[in-house]
Amino acid sequence: MNGTHQGRGAGGMRVAVLGAGIVGAACARELALAGLDVLVVDRGGAAAATTAHGEGNVLVSDKGPGPELELAQLSRRLWPEVLAALADRRPDTARSVEWEPKGGIVLATTDAGAGELSRFAAAQRAAGVRAEPLDAEGLAEAEPFATREHTAALHYPDDAQVQPAAAAAALLTDALDAGARLWTGCEVLGAVTRGDALTGVRTSAGRIEADLFVDAAGPWSGELSARLGAPVDVRPRRGDVLVTTPLPPTVFHKVYDADYVGAVGSSAEALQTSAVVESTRAGSVLLGSSRRRVGFDDRVRPEVLSAIAAKALRLFPCLAAVPVMRAYGGFRPYVPDHLPVIGADPRLAGLWHAGGHEGAGIGLSVGTARLLRNLMLGQPTEIDATAFRVDRPAVLGATERSAGGTAHPADEEAV
Repeated sequence: MNGTHQGRGAGGMRVAVLGAGIVGAACARELALAGLDVLVVDRGGAAAATTAHGEGNVLVSDKGPGPELELAQLSRRLWPEVLAALADRRPDTARSVEWEPKGGIVLATTDAGAGELSRFAAAQRAAGVRAEPLDAEGLAEAEPFATREHTAALHYPDDAQVQPAAAAAALLTDALDAGARLWTGCEVLGAVTRGDALTGVRTSAGRIEADLFVDAAGPWSGELSARLGAPVDVRPRRGDVLVTTPLPPTVFHKVYDADYVGAVGSSAEALQTSAVVESTRAGSVLLGSSRRRVGFDDRVRPEVLSAIAAKALRLFPCLAAVPVMRAYGGFRPYVPDHLPVIGADPRLAGLWHAGGHEGAGIGLSVGTARLLRNLMLGQPTEIDATAFRVDRPAVLGATERSAGGTAHPADEEAV
């Protein structure tokens, strides 16, 4: 697509969403439905990068009390509403999302892990999360093939799953139906400014002019924001997943190990793995997960896959003889304080940010988009957005400390 974007929609305000992954798609949908003139731009294809390499989790189980949990709870409420509205207009598209509120189960396999899980769940319950203890009989009924060598088990009935690429495509389709436009194969090269305001971007397909620009480039948000002259500290964090051959029904929830606490909340660069096991509608079982800070190195490492498999077998020993048909990996958008970045950039008028969700972008996308729309249009927000502001030390690159509350290791949305 060549040329200059200068059109105005019925809402008058022109917004360019830079990034067509699920967060960008969700933002485009909210803004287009609000009547704004929306253009979505991506250097590749829609939902072709991080979103396509996710597991599709919509989780509350892995987040301790704090702003990220509040955003997760908002998103969990919004997902069924968004899909119901979409089903009224495009039933087939809504079905393709494969919304499945199957719930999650967290297992501890050591006494220390059981104690930590109990404390974590108590704090979650105080924040409104449903976390139900399972005895041995209850676990055997819920997950008949899971290990019996456990010290505690909790059921989170509000955890859900979507097919991530299909979910992003559905949100983007709704945005396009509402008047948004999409340019793919269009790379942002630099900024066009007037004073301290961003008025346009130079791209490989021509100049784009708009009133507002949203950096929704996922793990590439740091690089994109630097090109625009207002860098934020969003970096890639690599993850890998194994995919088994299709099986008869074997895993019925998202199941993960609570003993390995802190993989999500850690800032370590070295390899970290935790056991995360779940099925897909096609019958394959996904085995995760790992975290490595290796830049954009996309090589698959056999030793990483081996470590993932070993931990997964602790939860489901019955999978030992099941063939693995492929492995894949992707990059999560990592921020040192482990909180998303949502809001206006105070250094460059006209630039907004919606990213830094690390492994939770699929689940948090619709809540992020609603929050962004409210902030952009000066409307009241359903949750306090202060913790996600751009002008905090971690985002501006001034700290490597970990903040934002305790997290469990299964925040694995973008593998």
